[in-house]
Amino acid sequence: MRLTTKGRFAVTAMIDLALRQHSGPVTLAAISQRQEISLSYLEQLFGKLRRHQLVESTRGPGGGYTLAKKASDITVADIILSVDEPIDATHCGGKENCHGSTGRCMTHDLWSALNSRMVEFLDSVNLQKLVDDQLAAGHTIEDKPAIKRAISAMPVVQPIRVNGPNSVFALGNTFAKS
Repeated sequence: MRLTTKGRFAVTAMIDLALRQHSGPVTLAAISQRQEISLSYLEQLFGKLRRHQLVESTRGPGGGYTLAKKASDITVADIILSVDEPIDATHCGGKENCHGSTGRCMTHDLWSALNSRMVEFLDSVNLQKLVDDQLAAGHTIEDKPAIKRAISAMPVVQPIRVNGPNSVFALGNTFAKS
């Protein structure tokens, strides 16, 4: 069994979200920047996480994502399975046709048992434990969001007022009247 980046990134992004949601919705752009995960890839993953009711989205200014359930109620297995990550070590994908028409291979039961253990293990680890592990390891959470949504500090430039013609035609009319 090999966990692809889809499952790894989904778990990483969910830990990031759970660490920071106490101060309001977390933007995918901020997660993307902190975790160095493509924003478009995160959008795909969070669409699936939202459909499986693991996260909720808030639109508009100040919007972003929050957990739809308590972190202690979300397991790693929930996250991985919601992004369509198969947890399967069998060659046949669990269909018991390892050798085509001749049926199962001799090790099918071994790999099926491994699948059960993997799901059992991933189901025993919840998101809150992963968050607690990050905090215990000294991971600090900044108070300010990584991406600021503030209005620019640049001074407002006032338009220049000219008491003259505002177009070539107006300029021509000025000369025609004189």
